[in-house]
Amino acid sequence: MADAFRPCIVVPVYNHGAALPSTLAGLASAGLHCFVIDDGSGAECAAVIDRLARAHAWIETIRLPENRGKGGAMKVALRHAAGAGFTHALQIDADNQHDAADVPAFLDAARRAPRAIVVGAARFDASAPRVRLSARQLTHLWVHVNTLSTEIEDALCGFRVYPLAETIAALDRYTIGDRMDFDIEIVVKLNWSGVRCVSLPTRVRYPADGVSHFRMLRDNALISKMHARCFFGMLLRAPRLIARRLKEMRTAGPS
Repeated sequence: MADAFRPCIVVPVYNHGAALPSTLAGLASAGLHCFVIDDGSGAECAAVIDRLARAHAWIETIRLPENRGKGGAMKVALRHAAGAGFTHALQIDADNQHDAADVPAFLDAARRAPRAIVVGAARFDASAPRVRLSARQLTHLWVHVNTLSTEIEDALCGFRVYPLAETIAALDRYTIGDRMDFDIEIVVKLNWSGVRCVSLPTRVRYPADGVSHFRMLRDNALISKMHARCFFGMLLRAPRLIARRLKEMRTAGPS
């Protein structure tokens, strides 16, 4: 009989060889199997991944021959994890921005709400660039519009736990972006599918020597197009979304 809750970790990697050992060291105490998805990294980073996988039995490499983008890599990894019998996948970025000390809290939240997606609500320190924070606020506004809900506090945080059955169903049902738009779009479309979002505050830092693959013009244009697509998709679903919100309000009762 399969376990009701069998989580794993998924770490998408694209040329994060310098930060990856520290990121994985912070995850070791979780005692979970970890899929490191190498998204077409260069030889130097690939060698780091191979060395870590040889040294630690709990680390398994999934290697893509060419870069597909974070979303493309995550789609492969999530399907692989589901096929391996896991029920949930904790995603954490490879760049050492996230606080691995919060992993137990994220897993506990997923265990208590197994059909929900658990998403980090970023709490930034002084290292966060102001321009990035302003862009995040705009994305939060669009996510609230496109779901007709304020339930999703932070759709950009790359620290989250996916319920795999519900997530694979959404990937099969909807077209979802392959690059920096993925983290946002998958949460919106899980919401459209009736999957609840649980938000947990978590500290996020921007390391001075960190590697970012965010391209300001290209990725902002990509995200803007995604918000526009979701807006028109929301309009088609508005009656159902509004009916769901009203039902939720009635169930919650007076505050």
